[in-house]
Amino acid sequence: QVNLAERGGTSVQAGVSLDLSCTASGRTDSTYIMSWFRQAPGKEREFVAGIRWNTGLIHYLDSVTGRFIISRDNVKNTVYLHMNSLKTEDTAVYYCAAGMQHAFFDYARATNYEYWGQGTQVTVSS
Repeated sequence: QVNLAERGGTSVQAGVSLDLSCTASGRTDSTYIMSWFRQAPGKEREFVAGIRWNTGLIHYLDSVTGRFIISRDNVKNTVYLHMNSLKTEDTAVYYCAAGMQHAFFDYARATNYEYWGQGTQVTVSS
């Protein structure tokens, strides 16, 4: 069992930066892929960014490439999402997820992830 705890969600004005963190506890494993998803009201949950825990290989949703940065701290078992130039359309509940990596792992497929955090709300106003 892996427990994921997100922190950092809040209400901000458009254009500012915000950092989210996700700390993993329990049976963590270096072969996991850690990702951030988000879900806006009335929309499906979508992949935002993911990182391979052992290699650091990163994938991003196209619309956040260049604005969001995912990183990890292996010592703290924590994954971060640094979000720059926030837009109103970034408003969503942000979830952290962990999945065992395997060949042809599809980062964007939510069903590939075994563990999920409770989510943290990010609200961006104009």
